[in-house]
Amino acid sequence: MVSATKYQILSLTFCFFTLSCSAFTSKDYADALAKSILFYEGQRSGKLPSNQHLTWRGDSGLSDGSSNHVDLVGGYYDAGDNVKFGLPMAFTTTLLSWSVIEFGSSMPSQIGNARAAIRWSTDYLLKAATATPDTLYVADPNMDHKCWERPEDMDTPRNVYKVSKQNPGSDVAAETAAALAAASIVFKDSDPSYSAKLLQTAMKVFDFADSYRGSYSDSLGSVVCPFYCSYSGYHDELLWGASWIHMASNDASYLAYIQSNGQTMGANDDDYSFSWDDKRAGTKVLLSKHFLEKNTEEFQLYKRHSDNYICSLIPGTSSFQAQYTPGGLLYKGSSSNLQYVTSTAFLLLTYAKYLSTKGGSVSCGTSTVTAEGLISEAKKQVDYILGDNPAKMSYMVGFGGKYPQHVHHRGSSLPSVRTHPDHIPCSNGFQYLYSSSPNPNVLVGAILGGPDNRDNFADDRNNYQQSEPATYINAPFVGALAFFSAN
Repeated sequence: MVSATKYQILSLTFCFFTLSCSAFTSKDYADALAKSILFYEGQRSGKLPSNQHLTWRGDSGLSDGSSNHVDLVGGYYDAGDNVKFGLPMAFTTTLLSWSVIEFGSSMPSQIGNARAAIRWSTDYLLKAATATPDTLYVADPNMDHKCWERPEDMDTPRNVYKVSKQNPGSDVAAETAAALAAASIVFKDSDPSYSAKLLQTAMKVFDFADSYRGSYSDSLGSVVCPFYCSYSGYHDELLWGASWIHMASNDASYLAYIQSNGQTMGANDDDYSFSWDDKRAGTKVLLSKHFLEKNTEEFQLYKRHSDNYICSLIPGTSSFQAQYTPGGLLYKGSSSNLQYVTSTAFLLLTYAKYLSTKGGSVSCGTSTVTAEGLISEAKKQVDYILGDNPAKMSYMVGFGGKYPQHVHHRGSSLPSVRTHPDHIPCSNGFQYLYSSSPNPNVLVGAILGGPDNRDNFADDRNNYQQSEPATYINAPFVGALAFFSAN
């Protein structure tokens, strides 16, 4: 067992060593930050603006929602397909907003682009939440997944589904409320009227989520499962949504909601991953801020469970239980593992920031981990993704000298509408999915699913578990890269 004092010294020494002898410079992190935000342009649905930088993309999904006589144009395609899944899009928006809230001051040259990325999503979420009273619209993936075609060519039915009083979806609705509330903080100074609209809508959507309880997986079935089933249920989203609205509004009623419902919504659960499905670890870190910065006694519980989460990640502590690859990458699962790595790195840095306000630390049995120790752990994960790994490969497309060439992404893998203006039908696109040629269009900034538990990566377009990007992989990485670009 490492003593507390010895562990602090080791952490500080290692942090000093890695920051002094880093594989990457502040300029490198700034370059990666710009690209991580640029990626969202490649995921845009709708009418593209004149200042679109990824010019191989074109307008798409311009009639979305018309089958239900509502306007659902815009938003983001979640990953390598042409579907706008509500739950991951909302989570992406919450995490992009949280990145800006915590580390926006560290990205002065990119703050405008980050806000634009958030607004592209919130404009859509506002439509989905307000098109019809007491409903929230979501999309259908099943027809889309039968084709491999550019979003600009889509000729599959764009079926629309909704959660309502009769078919509740507290998980997707509460996550949408969280996204709108978090974004309202981002726009509070730069666009007060838009911020107010976001917050007001967040409150209405949260009330809908809380009043008509149920999981959207049960209400919508095969429309969302197995793609984005809500395996964790909806209690975690309700507590997460209430927490964000409280942060945005300082409304005492949401504080009371958290205090009275926390126990039944997971406050005492120790959960060791943070993703589009399970918000418990993120909620605890967010709420621990009240205790660490304001010493609000009711929130000491969240600090304690945040410590448990952190301790599970730190090798050498009595509570350590995370799995790492031989090369040092946090490993949670075979499909899209880097989503857990980027979200974990972000929580480590955010918690380190909260701890630093009062000189706090994390107690892991007889060991003590400092804020510097958390930063050091986060940096190892960030650097691994950017190329400091056994394969010497960057898992961010377009960053570094070696990165994946066969990305599981329809628009990137097919000839662009600029170079091949003729329509490519649904089934004709599969020749590009199975082609051994590199993607003709570089999806700059996309972070892919990543290597396996032995640090092996198959640069294979058909291996979606490793080669598919997703909006929610990038979102927390924006905050992490902003931090390291300034530190």
